[in-house]
Amino acid sequence: MHVELLKQQAPHFASVVAFDWYKDPYVVLDFSAQNSELESVDLQNSQTFSDYVFGKLQQANAAVGVGGYDEHRIIYRRSTHFQQTTEPRCIHLGIDIWTKAGTSIYAPLAAKVHSFANNANFGDYGPTIILEHQLGEQFFFSLYGHLSLESLSDLFEGKLIEKGQKIAEIGHFPINGDWPPHLHFQLMTDMLGLKGDFPGVCTLRERQNFLQLCPNPNLILQIPKL
Repeated sequence: MHVELLKQQAPHFASVVAFDWYKDPYVVLDFSAQNSELESVDLQNSQTFSDYVFGKLQQANAAVGVGGYDEHRIIYRRSTHFQQTTEPRCIHLGIDIWTKAGTSIYAPLAAKVHSFANNANFGDYGPTIILEHQLGEQFFFSLYGHLSLESLSDLFEGKLIEKGQKIAEIGHFPINGDWPPHLHFQLMTDMLGLKGDFPGVCTLRERQNFLQLCPNPNLILQIPKL
């Protein structure tokens, strides 16, 4: 039901970042095993990883890179955060928007602040905001990860947010969980009792369950190449 509702509302969402996906150049980045370039990148070194990402953007004369939903990624091997069980987490449940630190992030529709936290582990989200939305009788949530620390200032649970209101900025490493600057944007239909955090990556065994719980964020972002 949430998917159909989001499809119906597609023309009415505000942009999450101030970028025209139909006019401005952007790059779809591949972080799966299919991308052999990653074999020569020291992913544990955040500066080296960042140089690779922004080098790809520079080559394409683009300010933004995107990708990730349901992608089977190898980049999580850089952090023990994704290796804490017998089966590693490797399926990405959000869409990433890779662009410079300080880029403003906006609420795609009216919301209230569900929760927020600084998930300060290597490879984690860093500063994170979760919004709660209502469309008709349906409730769902949107998550914004890898933010600046300042993005958590002046927040409180239940704070009302208007559609199109600036809510955060993309953070820089190491504050953002030690990643090249980007936004992890994810949708959830149920928070499973969690606050300030939600899995953004799952195991292969959990894949179908989590994809049901986390609809494709491109229903809101509407990036043509994804």
